[in-house]
This record gives sequence, structure tokens and C-alpha cells, in this order.
Amino acid sequence: MESMLNKLKSTVTKVTADVTSAVMGNPVTREFDVGRHIASGGNGLAWKIFNGTKKSTKQEVAVFVFDKKLIDKYQKFEKDQIIDSLKRGVQQLTRLRHPRLLTVQHPLEESRDCLAFCTEPVFASLANVLGNWENLPSPVSPDIKDYKLYDVETKYGLLQPKFPCKEWDPNLPSLCLPNPEYLAPEYILSVSCETASDMYSLGTVMYAVFNKGKPIFEVNKQDIYKSFSRQLDQLSRLGSSSLTNIPEEVREHVKLLLNVTPTVRPDADQMTKIPFFDDVGAVTLQYFDTLFQRDNLQKSQFFKGLPKVLPKLPKRVIVQRILPCLTSEFVNPDMVPFVLPNVLLIAEECTKEEYVKLILPELGPVFKQQEPIQVCM
Repeated sequence: MESMLNKLKSTVTKVTADVTSAVMGNPVTREFDVGRHIASGGNGLAWKIFNGTKKSTKQEVAVFVFDKKLIDKYQKFEKDQIIDSLKRGVQQLTRLRHPRLLTVQHPLEESRDCLAFCTEPVFASLANVLGNWENLPSPVSPDIKDYKLYDVETKYGLLQPKFPCKEWDPNLPSLCLPNPEYLAPEYILSVSCETASDMYSLGTVMYAVFNKGKPIFEVNKQDIYKSFSRQLDQLSRLGSSSLTNIPEEVREHVKLLLNVTPTVRPDADQMTKIPFFDDVGAVTLQYFDTLFQRDNLQKSQFFKGLPKVLPKLPKRVIVQRILPCLTSEFVNPDMVPFVLPNVLLIAEECTKEEYVKLILPELGPVFKQQEPIQVCM
């Protein structure tokens, strides 16, 4: 038993060392220190995610690393297809700027051993917290293993999924293709894709979120066309009993999203208007996404009402999602009198360690402000 444990430890150490050495040869390490392996993400969970810091500013980031050793088993032309697909995805993400999209802090860099880029800090991918632990360090961190999504996180998250459309090509390596378990049947069987196909994908994501990561259909990737033909038959007979884990107030909408006929599926606008998403927490988080569009009067009114909402939200959501948005407003002196009461309210619920790490450093510059007068008071 002891020898088996030692063997396991040495294997884990070797894998970690291999990935670390791969990153060390990448140009991204000129500007960023790469830390601990914390998560995995992307197609096939092929990207390993490390925490990191920018050397010049000590700003925290997430470092995404694709180790090219993963594709050693492929032929040369297949390797090129996979690398091109990965590059294209990162380049698209780098160009897109939106509060609900992951922000790229440093563009893609390539070295002999790996691809790497940096984003804003992340905790894990949705796949990780739903129980898909491929490409994670062993043993899996309890933070991920025991993670449970709060209702407000689920609602807020489901209001924003996006799904890229590519023509299905069975000749491509699997890392170049989307996960077929989240694709609409028409995508595979009739090579058609429209916004209604995205809505089907939303339905499958909703099903998985409420079923601990289990997709509604298991797809045999060796015979995908036969799997989807069988899926069509199952979808046409889909009953409410298959959706018992989905909240009742959204169950019928999910059933419609998973309809065989694309025209029957609700569109995105219809989904956002159902009572299930009319949740004060989800609405508040959405408003934070639009703060950069708001003028000072609108912001001040929002911050005045926020103390009534904070007690209704889970602490983790407040600390990880709301607190950074509030402290970022400290650069605007006119907003400090409206933001500071909320930050101090959050501080009351924090542990000493959380206060010292997350709040105290942000308060330092505020204490030095002389205007407006409310700040001093």
C-alpha cells in the first residue's frame, strides 16, 4: 500500500513538474509569476489554470496553460489543427470586451512546449464545480470538490451563457470540436445552426447545473450520428419526470428548450422574462455588470439601496463578486460616500483574515481623502 502511495505521489509530482517546466519556457513568465495549479477549463478541460501575479504590479491573475505533450499521440496535421483551434479561441476572447466575458489580461504566448495566456483571477470552470475533474491536481481541492452553487449564482449565470457555432467535422480531433452532449440535434443531423440551436444548448446547460453536472443524454462519440438519431426519438417523448431536479417554476421552459423542433424553443428574450430569473440577487449582480455605463446619479441611487440587498446574498457571492466592484469605485471621489457604507457593512461580516487581505488595503487611500466632506465624517 505504501509503495502504491509513493508511486502515486511521484506521478503527481512528475506531472506538476512537467507542466511547470513547460510554462517556464513561455514568454508569459517574463511579466507574470506562475503559482499553484488550481483548475482546468476549455474544450476537453485541456487548459490547466494556475493562479499568478503580475511582477510589476502584484496584480492577481489566472494563467491558462496548454501543455503540448497532451497531443503527442496525434499525427502532425492533427496537432496543427488542434493548436490552430486553441489559438483561434483565445484570440476571439482577447478581442471581445464585455463584463460577462472573461477578461484577458495578457494575450496568447507560444513556446516550444506550451500555449499560455493570462486572464482576470478565476476560481474554477463550471465543469470543475459540477464534478468534472479532468486535468486537475490530485487530490482534488475540497474547495472544488465540496463546491455548491447558490441559487443566485445559478440564476445569474444562466442569464448569460454563449455558445460558439462551428460546423461539425467528424474528421477533426475531439479537442477541436464542441462537446456534443450540449449540441442541438439539428447541428449534427442536418448541419444547421441558428439562435434556436443555442437555446437548446442553454437547456442542456440548465439540466446539467441542476443534475450535478450530468448531461441529459450521454453521447457515444464513436457513433455520434446514431446517438443523435436515438436522441431525437427520446426528445420527442421527453416527460416532466425526466426533469424532476429542475425547479418547478422553470421546468416547462427547460422542456421547451429541449424540444426537437427549433421553432418551438423560447428565445433568449423570453427566457429572461420568466419569474424564475426575477430574483433580487440576480438582478443586483446584473446591474453591477452595467456600472460602467451608468452616470454618478444612477450609481449613487443604486449604492444607497444596496444595504437592503446585501443581507439577502450569500457571503461568498458578496466577497468574490460584489466587493471588488465596490472597491473599484474608490477611484471616483464623488462615489466614495455612497460606496463606503456598503464596504464597511461587508467588513462587519468578514473574518479578521478576510478583512486584512481584501478590505484594509483598499481603505488606505480612502482614509487620505479630504473631499467630499462625508468621507472624513
